[in-house]
Amino acid sequence: MNVLLFGGTGMIGRGVLRECLRDDSVTAVLCVGRTPLGVSHPKLRERIQDDPSDLCAPDLDLASFDACFFCLGVSAVGMKEQEYRRVTHDLTLAAARPLAAANPRLTFAYVSGEGTDSTEQSRTMWARVKGETENDLLQLPFRAYMFRPGLVQPVRGMPSKTLLYRVGYVLTAPLFPLLRRIAPNLVTTTEALGRAMIAVATPDAGVRTRILRPQDINRLGQSPPDQR
Repeated sequence: MNVLLFGGTGMIGRGVLRECLRDDSVTAVLCVGRTPLGVSHPKLRERIQDDPSDLCAPDLDLASFDACFFCLGVSAVGMKEQEYRRVTHDLTLAAARPLAAANPRLTFAYVSGEGTDSTEQSRTMWARVKGETENDLLQLPFRAYMFRPGLVQPVRGMPSKTLLYRVGYVLTAPLFPLLRRIAPNLVTTTEALGRAMIAVATPDAGVRTRILRPQDINRLGQSPPDQR
């Protein structure tokens, strides 16, 4: 499996990248982003560019990718709707449309959020924008899966880049084991997310649900025997 990864420097993206590098079914990963990963691996290549959604370079063979794991995103805190929409919806579709045109058999896994409003009528700004983004992706001619992970526990040294989130994860880390016992359908991990993305992109996976919530992610993301 040849994977194109967006957002590899973020908490979720780094977790997904780690699982891709561990998994024998993933033969190569190209990570597109604005800043270097600081990671070296025989399967990994990087493409550093100011606009991650610009996939028009002549040396970039979009048809060669089997899957795109889109983990790029920003917090809506303090952002106006127009700016949040530009970063969340417009950038995502700018990357997705040429990929769908180049390879309709490609699997596109998009990190959305629990609470996303598919009707696009919510009073919550980010839920409307995420809902519009999901709906537009699902209309494209490839296999699209919307991941709504809810509360994500960073594992294996995968911190968030957002200071507020990092502080929050440190303070709540002791609660995650309890939350996973009493509310398993609300919590997942960066490791499970990565494994679930690989699972939906596996040929003949037979995953019919296109909107995946924490319980779906945890089921698909059950760790196989260690492949490191």
